Amino acid sequence: ASLMAKAITDPRTVLARAMSEAQLQQAAIEAAKMHGYLVTHFRPGQSSSGKWTTPIQGDAGFFDLALARPGKPGRLLCVELKSQKGRINEAQQRWFDALTYAPPVETYLWTPSQWLDGTILKILRGIEETP
Repeated sequence: ASLMAKAITDPRTVLARAMSEAQLQQAAIEAAKMHGYLVTHFRPGQSSSGKWTTPIQGDAGFFDLALARPGKPGRLLCVELKSQKGRINEAQQRWFDALTYAPPVETYLWTPSQWLDGTILKILRGIEETP
């Protein structure tokens, strides 16, 4: 079989394409809590007019998850979650640009394939090198 045919039928590829951002978020939150992280996520709410919004003060586009592990050494991870085909927007890119080189903050873009190949768990455990 060709490489393209293998990629299409690889179970991890198929699962990654099927995994929604919400499913990835739930898995990442559960894994982070298992590894001792404090977790925050700002969820949208529906106003009385029926409009969905995430009330914030300041600049839009902040990461989906902020994960902090207490202790020495502690860690602060800012994580944007996207489906396998999802892309970050301009406001999100500004946050990436602002925090990527602001030690000791670690910034990540996680997709289902990284959940499935173990990358997310390695990062949470502190096994993989930080960016």
